[in-house]
Amino acid sequence: MVFTQAITRRPGPDMAAGITTADLGLPDLEAAQIQFDAYVKTLSDCGMSVIVLDPLKGQPDAHFVEDTAVITPEVAVMTHPGASARQGEVDSVEQVLADFRKTIRIQAPGTIDGGDVLMMGNHFLIGLSDRTNPEGARQLGEIVAAYGYTWTTVTVAAGLHFKSSVNAVGEKTVLTTTTFADHPALAGLRRIIVSAAEAYAGNTLLINGHLIMPAGFPDTRHKLESLQMPVVELDTSEFRKMDGGLTCLSLRF
Repeated sequence: MVFTQAITRRPGPDMAAGITTADLGLPDLEAAQIQFDAYVKTLSDCGMSVIVLDPLKGQPDAHFVEDTAVITPEVAVMTHPGASARQGEVDSVEQVLADFRKTIRIQAPGTIDGGDVLMMGNHFLIGLSDRTNPEGARQLGEIVAAYGYTWTTVTVAAGLHFKSSVNAVGEKTVLTTTTFADHPALAGLRRIIVSAAEAYAGNTLLINGHLIMPAGFPDTRHKLESLQMPVVELDTSEFRKMDGGLTCLSLRF
């Protein structure tokens, strides 16, 4: 899929008040801003028009915009985030997406985060995690099925989201941690396996023939170079402290 648009949101001064399970210390806002600017520039360099939203007051995790929507060429499905503290993030993103797509909402008691949804061609893999429940997955699946897509669910036993561990790095190729290396949901796909020591690098982003990966994971970079696409490393240290990665920081369509 060729992406032409991206929506991002700048981290705000309350970033450190967000939800995290990481034990890596508090994020440095100035460093996070520098890392965010480098991320936006990279998206632009990959041929995308990037919308940068202002920080959302009272929503310290709102810069992780990916969790608020699942976007296909036909529709934008607005999520119902699994963390109740994040449910206030959706409205402002929907206002932006309404200029590009018809929008449909996931309804309670369904919950779903965009970080649990991986689109591979016309098939959706939907992770069932602490943030995405079976009802949310069912609603999303039925919505996209109306546009000709298929879907299956995958239980997420490790990591915050499914895409913490599995991401597309080609039309039929995924980068996966060892947790999902032999999972039947990935049958028929080429699997590039990230070592346990470099599991964070499983959250790598494919944009218009470029692979954007977190900096500092040489073994994973070596494996990705076999795909013969440009590889860009970005420092995401401050977002990692808040359980975030490269896919989390944008909505791409």
